[in-house]
Amino acid sequence: MFKNETNIKANYIAGQPDIWTGRKTDAELAPQYWYQHISCGSLYDLNENNAPKFGLIGYACDEGVKRNFGRVGAVNGPILIREKLGKLPLHFKQSVVDFGNITCVDANLESCQNAFALAIRHLIENKVFPLAIGGGHDIAYAHYKGLKEALPQQRIGIINFDAHFDLRPVEDVANSGTPFNQLLSEFKGKGEAVDYFAIGIQKQSNTKQLFDIAKHYNVDYILSDACSDSKKALQQLQQKLKPIIEQNDFLYITIDMDGFSSAYVSGVSAPSPLGFSPKFVYKVLAFLFESKKVLACDIAELNPKYDTDGQSASLAAKLIDYISTLN
Repeated sequence: MFKNETNIKANYIAGQPDIWTGRKTDAELAPQYWYQHISCGSLYDLNENNAPKFGLIGYACDEGVKRNFGRVGAVNGPILIREKLGKLPLHFKQSVVDFGNITCVDANLESCQNAFALAIRHLIENKVFPLAIGGGHDIAYAHYKGLKEALPQQRIGIINFDAHFDLRPVEDVANSGTPFNQLLSEFKGKGEAVDYFAIGIQKQSNTKQLFDIAKHYNVDYILSDACSDSKKALQQLQQKLKPIIEQNDFLYITIDMDGFSSAYVSGVSAPSPLGFSPKFVYKVLAFLFESKKVLACDIAELNPKYDTDGQSASLAAKLIDYISTLN
């Protein structure tokens, strides 16, 4: 995969079985928990003959958060999500492999992103659904780049659950606040259509400049005030989402944990008392997966350093589990 890529300086660590532990069950029973069902493997060994349905892949990097003056600690997000995920009851039969982590070396965010993009490309080319866990939201740039490298002729829409647009212009270096500006400018600059829909935007968390950039790139969004799980609000959102679903061959979903209210999620790089609820996100995810176009998903910005009682990691794990049952 990236063994011979001389421009990449990043570490790859294959899946580690000792991370996956949980409650013991009767040996005669079929697997009852995630830890009993998941396998661990290496991306170097992946091929079309042994490809699972789902591939769990970690982006152990928060250099982008550091550059964006956020609270560092998301580098450990993938570990804690796995610990919580392993203990969850199992309610699906499809195969899933933990392919380990891509880690940042010497604060070289760009190289880490290049390595992660190659990992995603390798998964997609082998028809594996990526379940990616971060890590800073700069994972989105790497994730989408990998999807497009695997499927260059396909139109892939972006749906971001987030309090922030993450459309900051790149000044000196990229960071966790720039991924969608990078993607829109790069791909649209090449004449490619890129549709971006942000769900949960908070006015208090985005400057007027960012709203202007969103307008410039024809970004669709709904404010956090509209993120209700009432029947009327959900129907209105579904109508707004229909164009991006219909216009694209595939959808890439990214969930920034700071989009949730801090009443549910404290362990993030940029917490806010405002935000959406887990119930709202569950219902929107169910609607999006009904399209049969969702190609890949990731969870970003979980910060174990500030996670009260592991509540945030527990929600992140349950989101991964829920997505697995929808696919």
